Amino acid sequence: MTFDGIDMGAVHRLGAERIDWRFKGLPVRAEGDTVAELAAAGLHLFDDGFLGPILTLDADALDHNIATMAKWCGERGVELAPHGKTTMAPQLWARQLAAGAWGITAANAAQLRVYRAFGVARVLFANELVDAAALRWVTRELAHDGKFEFACFVDSPEVVARMTDALAEVGADRPVDVLVEVGRTGGRAGARSVEDALATARAAARSPRVRLIGVGGYEGVLVNDPSPSSLGVIDGFLHRMRDLTVRLHEDGLFESETVIVSAGGSCFFDRVAEILGAPWPAEMSVRTVLRSGCYITHDDGFYRWMDPFSRETSGEWTLRPAMRAWARVTSLPEPGLALLTAGKRDLSFDAWPPEPQVVRGADGVIRPLTDCTADQINDQHVFVKVAAGNAIAVGDWVGLGLAYPCTAFDKWQLIPVTRGDVVVELVRTFF
Repeated sequence: MTFDGIDMGAVHRLGAERIDWRFKGLPVRAEGDTVAELAAAGLHLFDDGFLGPILTLDADALDHNIATMAKWCGERGVELAPHGKTTMAPQLWARQLAAGAWGITAANAAQLRVYRAFGVARVLFANELVDAAALRWVTRELAHDGKFEFACFVDSPEVVARMTDALAEVGADRPVDVLVEVGRTGGRAGARSVEDALATARAAARSPRVRLIGVGGYEGVLVNDPSPSSLGVIDGFLHRMRDLTVRLHEDGLFESETVIVSAGGSCFFDRVAEILGAPWPAEMSVRTVLRSGCYITHDDGFYRWMDPFSRETSGEWTLRPAMRAWARVTSLPEPGLALLTAGKRDLSFDAWPPEPQVVRGADGVIRPLTDCTADQINDQHVFVKVAAGNAIAVGDWVGLGLAYPCTAFDKWQLIPVTRGDVVVELVRTFF
């Protein structure tokens, strides 16, 4: 059964998996139950035996973020192919697709295999794909499923040549769709100049094994802050993409009626929508596709600072942080220092440190923490600097806000979704 581009039967079958020791943080009493049975039990996060540390997702925040981004894109006439690597969670992909997402973005062949195991029908592969074994597998998927749509990036004639040779070896019936990737000197992949991009496009147009359908790029790694000067760099890059797209159209190099132009991480998707979503020449049919992924959970750090809605002064659009990790206070070795049993194996820490936000004491009351910081994080410990006026005791639960969902989800295979303190769902990940 396929619903909005994903096999919902495969998604529902995730609920039949049995709970055991593989899934950290879950109650011992749940062992032997299915995931669906545990989700239906309505267990209380703190009173029913969940073992810290544990990552949780807020159900209401997820609903809000998915609906908000879908509405925002719809009002601007741009499509959304959220990057699935953010969560690697088919249940969440299904919700994004049901809300109107055009497809799901992937970055490597391992991710793509997970997508296809769950019947994702349209994948934008935002990377070059030159591995012959992976290309052979993709051609089999295309041959066996006429509804499967796939496109990847190319950034040089050499990439086009490798793809052409690999596809010729297997005698692929369907050419593989490609987008010319635009880059910047010193940046990530992508053609470094207009001349390089044109040479790549011409090579793709000559190849009988690939079909040139668009232009792609990634603006998110070009700058490190949302200052006016940085936004100017982003705008300049996006105008380069736009100018190249028009040039390739004028040269007759595109091989599809509708051209796909794709950019947009989770920091500057507003600039992408404004520049690449603006009207194109009348004779061009263009579909602008954003690839933002982190919006689904937002965060309590990096994206809270960087994302476009946070930069808005009107407050018309908002995203809500949906991730919170809970860990026990296991030591108060000196005044002003609390040790939590959680660490790098459990929490994202590479982009922004965890943020101690609340404490739940023995009385069951959750209270805010004020001016507390996570000054250090080890493999299994968080060092919390406790400011005066905050009451924390050994055995308390501390709720931590997290930054950068891409390196939060990958540490958990089964994540409780809560409404209040009650678990209402469990999300399975595949990293």
